[in-house]
Order: sequence, then C-alpha cells, then structure tokens
Amino acid sequence: MKVAIIVARVLLGFAFTFSGLNGLHPFMTQPLPTGDALAFFGILMANHYLTVIFTIQLVGGILLLIGRFVPLALVLLGPVIVNILMYHAFLWPHAAIPAAIVTVLELFLIWAYRLSFRGLFDSAPEMA
Repeated sequence: MKVAIIVARVLLGFAFTFSGLNGLHPFMTQPLPTGDALAFFGILMANHYLTVIFTIQLVGGILLLIGRFVPLALVLLGPVIVNILMYHAFLWPHAAIPAAIVTVLELFLIWAYRLSFRGLFDSAPEMA
C-alpha cells in the first residue's frame, strides 16, 4: 500500500508541477479550445486569474513531489481539481480523461491521508 501511495503522490505531484510551470512559463503549446471554452479561458487569462491557479498548482505539486505537507498540498489542489472537472464537464469534454485521472489520484491520496483530515468531520470540535 505504501508503494501505491508514493506512486500516486509522485504522479499527481509531477502532473501539477509540470502544469503549473507550463502555465507560468509556457514551454509546450496546446491547441486552444473553441466556443464557450475559449471565451471562458480568454477571460481567465485576461484577468491574470490563471496566474494564481498555476502558482497554486506549482506549489501543491512541489509539496507532493518532496513528500512534505502532503495534506496541505491536497487541500490546495482540491478546489483546482474541482474547477478542472467542471471546465471539462461543461465546456471542453474532449480532454476530460486527464481530469478524471487527477481526480482519482487526489481521492486516493485523501483516503490514504484520511487521519490528517479527521478534524474536518468532527461534529463537535473542541474550542481553543
């Protein structure tokens, strides 16, 4: 099981490190989407919203790769993955397979590190 966790962590970390670096300093070109997906992508680019997202991807990916603060990395990448899923589900379904893969890896890692998240599901948390 430990090997599966390490493999999932490294794969997810590599995917987001690579994606974050490519978003901040493009070194690989990708075909642009069309229609509403292109309009949405254009708005995000024009307002520098994607710069923040790519930075979060890079930080989360690096944390996963080095194996430090993994629960924090999973929390940072969770909303990014949800947005990627929604983008592909509603606007650009042609490239949904990588989104599904990172979702499965994220969910597996959340399950593997579930003890780190147990406080989130405490119905009556203690006050400090």
